[in-house]
Amino acid sequence: MAKSPKVGVGVIIIRDGKFLIGKRKGGHGENTYGTCGGHLEFGETLEECATREVLEETGLKVKSLKFLCLNNIIEYGHHYVDIDFLAEVKGEPKVMEPDRVESWDWYGKDHLPSPLFKAVELAIKSYFSKKVYNP
Repeated sequence: MAKSPKVGVGVIIIRDGKFLIGKRKGGHGENTYGTCGGHLEFGETLEECATREVLEETGLKVKSLKFLCLNNIIEYGHHYVDIDFLAEVKGEPKVMEPDRVESWDWYGKDHLPSPLFKAVELAIKSYFSKKVYNP
């Protein structure tokens, strides 16, 4: 069977000028740093996916979402069309999926952890450049 690209949805959460980022584990991009996100499920809107992923991964409820960028990513042996959003949330994050994320922390733009998960790297670049498509 031929491989097909998958659809990923990412969420950038910024509070007081800092990005919410966690160290990934147990999946592709392991040992990189990423934001909330995951696979779009059948019948789900992009916004529903973003909201669900934030809640599942951090326990935070999304107050608002805004489209950030679209990325075509071939990395880590996978191919994704990745759609990223900016979100406002309420509360402090908790590690809800310890098999996938070690911890959540807030990082300023000049002190981002490394290496960033490719989708997150592109989304953060889009946030600052206002570029909405990364082929």
